[in-house]
This record gives sequence, C-alpha cells and structure tokens, in this order.
Amino acid sequence: MFNPAHPYEPLTSENSALVLVDHQVGLMTGVRDYSTGELKHNVVALAKAAKALTLPIVVTTTARDSMWGPTFPELVEALPGVSIIDRSSVNAFDDPKVAQAITATGRKKLIFAGISLEVCAAFPAITAIGKGLDAYVAVDASGTFSETKRQVGLLRMLQAGVILSDYATLMVEILKDNARPEAPVVYGAMDMPWATLVGQIAQAYGK
Repeated sequence: MFNPAHPYEPLTSENSALVLVDHQVGLMTGVRDYSTGELKHNVVALAKAAKALTLPIVVTTTARDSMWGPTFPELVEALPGVSIIDRSSVNAFDDPKVAQAITATGRKKLIFAGISLEVCAAFPAITAIGKGLDAYVAVDASGTFSETKRQVGLLRMLQAGVILSDYATLMVEILKDNARPEAPVVYGAMDMPWATLVGQIAQAYGK
C-alpha cells in the first residue's frame, strides 16, 4: 500500500547492500521449495550481479563447525576476498559482528537472502525494519523446508513491512539503465547472456 509519508525510493548502487545468510551445505540439503541446482544458481547469480553493481556484501554462517557446515563452494568462489562471519545466534542481526558489518556499509536499503526463508532471511529483515531501515528479501535466492514454512514466512514478512521480490528484479532495479557499462556483466551474472547478444545484434544492424 502506498504511504505518502514514505514515498517509493528506488534501490541504487549507492543506497543498497546485500546480506547473504546461511547458504550452508547442511541447510541446502533440507530445502524443499527449490531444487539444489536452481537455488545455487539463483544465489550465485545474485552475488555476482551485486558485486558487478559494487554493492557491499555481508555473508554469514551459523554453527559452521558443528551443525550446518560451510557455505556452499560455488558461492565462496563467486565472492573472492569476502570474509564469512560465523555466529551462534539464530537471528543474524543479533550477532554484534554481523550487526557491525551491516552498519558499516552505511546503506539504508538492505537486501536479504537466506536459508531458511522464514528464519535466516526473515528475522534479520524484520529486525532491520525495526531499526528504521528498508528491508528487501530475494525470495528465489532463499529456501526453506516445507510449503507451510514458505507461506507463513512470506506472510510474516509482509505483515512486518518487508518488501518481497525475486533476485533479478532487485538487481535490474539497481542497474536502472541498460546503457550502463555494467549492464552486460550484470545480465551475464544472472545467466542472461542472450540479453547482451540481442543488444549486439541490434547495434550491428544500426537499430
């Protein structure tokens, strides 16, 4: 619903940050709303596109060495040099190291994705809303363990004022202009190289 006291303000490379919560091997095995391959693709694509758009990226795990294992390797490979913060708290925002890393980005619009959707993505997103920040969740770069968990998680976030979207729409909103030099890299990161190819064909024919 439109709120005249809080008009729409687009996501940009200057006001947004990405927070990836608990995309761990052990948790991935329990996901039931997406196949492992599709979820991995979406998370990696989101990370690569965000990196191309120069967004600050915060990555976390929970109980990495005891319960849920490491971040899945494809995501680690996509984010070289990005340190992964391990914690024990259920809500990532409750951990001082994670909270400090998010605050240090200086961004007011936070894009979350996590496993599970209704806990790892939802809890810190709802916390961000309580802190006066804008929270977005990339639903298709998150995953959970049953249809019930998915539905109630989505409802709870909507009730709290979290903005739900798919990962590609969020990244394209930040891109804003297809004439930007980052556009081919962003579309390529999202496994849409055909978008670049169409543009090259159009240029070749002078259109």
